[in-house]
Amino acid sequence: MKLNELRDNPGATKPRKRVGRGPGSGTGKMGGRGIKGQKSRSGVAINGYEGGQMPLYQRLPKRGFNKPNRKSFAVINLGLIQKFIDLGKLDAKSAITEDALIASGLVRRKLDGIRVLAKGEITSKVDLQVTGASKSAVEAVEKAGGTLAIAAAAPAEA
Repeated sequence: MKLNELRDNPGATKPRKRVGRGPGSGTGKMGGRGIKGQKSRSGVAINGYEGGQMPLYQRLPKRGFNKPNRKSFAVINLGLIQKFIDLGKLDAKSAITEDALIASGLVRRKLDGIRVLAKGEITSKVDLQVTGASKSAVEAVEKAGGTLAIAAAAPAEA
């Protein structure tokens, strides 16, 4: 097979329908749009419009609530902390603070604080100081012989 012999499967492509090109084309004059009315004109956008009746999206009740002052934490897993210690990007001997996590590249930014979750294994004895942690993460760190201190959230820097 050569490049010049490549073809689509028969019936895979159809020619473009050229609308409004005379009576012989079958789609001349009005171009398949019918006679008059909003849809026969250009620039029509009537999605969700129900002819003056209250549209469905307005008839249905709103649900839920988004808290305007909710806290958003940067989340890290114990397995990732262990990986960074193994790679030498974090020092397990000194206290691992939120600033140390950012400096190592494990977390991009603090947001409202850093929260540790228990996914993955931690084998090093570490002293973690973060804003939040799950109960299972605290247990896993203490089981490995380390400590996990939860500090009050520092005010976010602009």
